[in-house]
Amino acid sequence: MASLHAPITVVNNAFIRGGEGPPTALVIGNFDGVHRGHQAVLRAASRRAAEMQLEPALLTFSPHPSEVLGRGAPPLLTTVTRRSELVVPLGIRQVFVRDFDMEFAAWSPDRFAHDLLAQALRAELVVVGTNFRFAVNRSGDFAALKRLGDAHGFEVLEAPLTGDNEGPFSSTRVRSALFGGDINEANSVLGHRHSIDGVVAHGAKRGRLIGFPTANLEQIDELLPSDGVYAVLVDEITDRGPVAIAPGVMNIGVRPTVPTPTGASSKGTVEVHLLNTDRDLYGARLRAYFVARLRNEQKFPSLDALKQAIAQDAVAAARATSSINPIAGAFDDRSTLK
Repeated sequence: MASLHAPITVVNNAFIRGGEGPPTALVIGNFDGVHRGHQAVLRAASRRAAEMQLEPALLTFSPHPSEVLGRGAPPLLTTVTRRSELVVPLGIRQVFVRDFDMEFAAWSPDRFAHDLLAQALRAELVVVGTNFRFAVNRSGDFAALKRLGDAHGFEVLEAPLTGDNEGPFSSTRVRSALFGGDINEANSVLGHRHSIDGVVAHGAKRGRLIGFPTANLEQIDELLPSDGVYAVLVDEITDRGPVAIAPGVMNIGVRPTVPTPTGASSKGTVEVHLLNTDRDLYGARLRAYFVARLRNEQKFPSLDALKQAIAQDAVAAARATSSINPIAGAFDDRSTLK
């Protein structure tokens, strides 16, 4: 893949971009998931940036403002790093991540527009969504930002909502689909496959005993679909970027057929059986892309019955993924976002 991700710059109170970079066309928002609605906004902003000879850039916030303000942040669809990868095919060349804390939350609308947008990030074009709010107590809206843009020298555009027959594209809609295990709906709204990153950790190795070794994934930040069995595609995340390994069968849940050893944790697990490979992946970081839900997690009367079910799952996963080939050596489908 040509470019792994757009450069990420953390912005705090001391940050001043000044003359160190070109003026920007700045798209502001959380952009969790980089779904089809986000993509339309980013494409349009990139085209306008080219017309104005500006650098197309994204401004997002971390932690999520709702988390800092005590309202509870929604589950994460994509990490900031993953977002910085997904926006590259859409024309974005720089990602700014503004530290969001209580001090920043208390900024006035004028300070937000002057200190952050005009001065620190050298914005000459600012693009926001219809419901964009900013500054102390969410007191700034699109009309206020437009007035402030006139005062501080940047143009402001409002990005309209886009959607399909089921409603507007939104991160909330993707989360709802994942909570229900509806991979088709989630991927349709996203315009790319939902994925999770995790590190392969040592497990109980029960899968190997019944002929289906699994990679147990931990340190996962992204939202998991509901418990069940899924067809997935798996890349290894390397210094050179994602590299395709194999399709697989992923189980999310509590493994009800397999007894939990005395004293062991009974919490849910995420494990994937990779098809046609037996590589030692302990310690590797993997990315799994969800293709289809195969069935609910269920308790079988015996390990033999479980073994038969997994064999059927493997056939179903191979069938679900048979028409999908790696792109530039990886299953990552972000290049299709162009």
